[in-house]
Amino acid sequence: MELYAILRRDGWTTEDDLKEAAARSTAEGDAMPDDIRWIRSYVLAEESGELGTVCIYQASSPDAIRRHADAAGLPVTEVIPVADTVIVRADPASTMA
Repeated sequence: MELYAILRRDGWTTEDDLKEAAARSTAEGDAMPDDIRWIRSYVLAEESGELGTVCIYQASSPDAIRRHADAAGLPVTEVIPVADTVIVRADPASTMA
């Protein structure tokens, strides 16, 4: 599996909407473990006032990402292959917990 960044612009209006989407994403991902694995997401404060995300996934292909998103009802603005990872510091604690 390869690493991908998925940009999802203006996908949700509230944190609750985003949490529901995360639950659907997890359930669909669990149903296709050989094709996709959710690693982490960063929530974006969009200019529109809505929430977007940058999600990091391992997947067998961009098509697997799009199938997963369709099944979970998630937007996909762009799928970008990750060339490398540079970790300078660990991610800070989540504020949405």
